[in-house]
Amino acid sequence: MDKPIIASPQVTNHILHRFKLRADKKLGQNFLIDENIVRNIVAAAELSDKDTVLEVGPGIGTLTQGLAESGASVVAVELDKRLLPVLDTTLEGYDNVRIVNGDILQVNIMQTVGVDEFKVCANLPYYITTPIIFALLEKRLPMERLVAMVQKEVAERMAAKPGGKDYGALSVAIQYYTEPEIAFIVPPSSFIPAPSVDSAVIVCKRREKPPVEVCDEALFFRVVKAAFSLRRKMLNNSLKNMGIKGEQVAKWLELAGVDGKRRAETLSLEEFAALTNTFAASKE
Repeated sequence: MDKPIIASPQVTNHILHRFKLRADKKLGQNFLIDENIVRNIVAAAELSDKDTVLEVGPGIGTLTQGLAESGASVVAVELDKRLLPVLDTTLEGYDNVRIVNGDILQVNIMQTVGVDEFKVCANLPYYITTPIIFALLEKRLPMERLVAMVQKEVAERMAAKPGGKDYGALSVAIQYYTEPEIAFIVPPSSFIPAPSVDSAVIVCKRREKPPVEVCDEALFFRVVKAAFSLRRKMLNNSLKNMGIKGEQVAKWLELAGVDGKRRAETLSLEEFAALTNTFAASKE
């Protein structure tokens, strides 16, 4: 017997009514009610029955159902305990789904997933999108790709190239670890309750190694953060936030071959790497 598709207004409303649930604004909950969007997310993840996929925040099981239908092994980490009995019901009969109650920022992901390589799929709450993505990337997990639904504005910043208004520290960090690409836009009407902004699904393919060589990753990200700390200011000024004086900044920029009158949003990853390596060399 075919299982009812959760990603529809009727079924979602039935589930919410049956379990006396309402979207928790604090947890950024919006329930997806568009079957085509679910299908497109699963397609973007390029799943097969040989894959294991980690889902962050399954909610009532809307995307989880689509992932399970692909034949992949699904491990879904849900923070909200209220949703555990809901998921037991909505995903009943899918023996390739395992629900784990926990905070994705706290759990041991490798132990939880239990395989050497996996993919990640998530409809992320807007308020905690960036911390979750960085928690996954900074741990250097053997994650082949990350497919996430995020606020459209965040997706644009993640994929932005140097020179545009969206390019910033987030762009540099995401592109250091992955190759991001916006797959498609999701309108507010695809959810209940409807959010006030568009969403986007972004696909981040993990890089085998970063596109630039830096002597010290922590220093690289310090430099990037300082450069963007005064967004409209020239590098001559913003890089003082590294805790150094103006004349030292000027000398550093000269050694790196970067014009101090430029702004951070014009620098490529290669130029940020040159700044980092030059700074480190000058301290030796």
